[in-house]
Amino acid sequence: MSVSLLSRTKTRATRFLRDDRGDVTVEAVILLPLLFLLFAASWVYFDALQQKNVSQKANYTLGDMLSRETVEIDPTYMDNAHGLLRLLTRAQADDETALRVTVVSYDSGDDAWTVEWSMARGGQAAMASGGAPEESAALPQAQNGDQLILVETWDSYTPAFNVGLTPQEFATYSFTRPRYAPQLAAAE
Repeated sequence: MSVSLLSRTKTRATRFLRDDRGDVTVEAVILLPLLFLLFAASWVYFDALQQKNVSQKANYTLGDMLSRETVEIDPTYMDNAHGLLRLLTRAQADDETALRVTVVSYDSGDDAWTVEWSMARGGQAAMASGGAPEESAALPQAQNGDQLILVETWDSYTPAFNVGLTPQEFATYSFTRPRYAPQLAAAE
């Protein structure tokens, strides 16, 4: 009897190995988690790049808005500009974004930029007046007395899935010239 049982087992095992009716199901069970992981990773990396792009565009929008101002910038204006940054970047909380606006002027005698005034919101410190801005090397050539508006924004990003991308902060920077007035003034 043991030979007959062994023969039947061998026959059934051979038939099972040659049967290909369940291949699609087995392949799907193996590949679907991998496909889901690749989809999630692609989505997270695309979302991070999109958020970085949105942050840069929000920075440009604020810089353009400030360059068109003809009145003094006061704390209420800065609070509202920070609120606009939160709205444009779709931030959920106040501490997810920060904004710093700095007006610098160029002195050709010293060949240096000087901070005229600076205001910040969202946990960032304003630049000290009278000193050189941190970004002096990135500023363009200018004539004596020219002013630039430096807009710096920070936007926190947390990925939806853990696919190797850590939470990070997108820091963006831009500068523009005042358009309709010779300078952008701050309210005392």
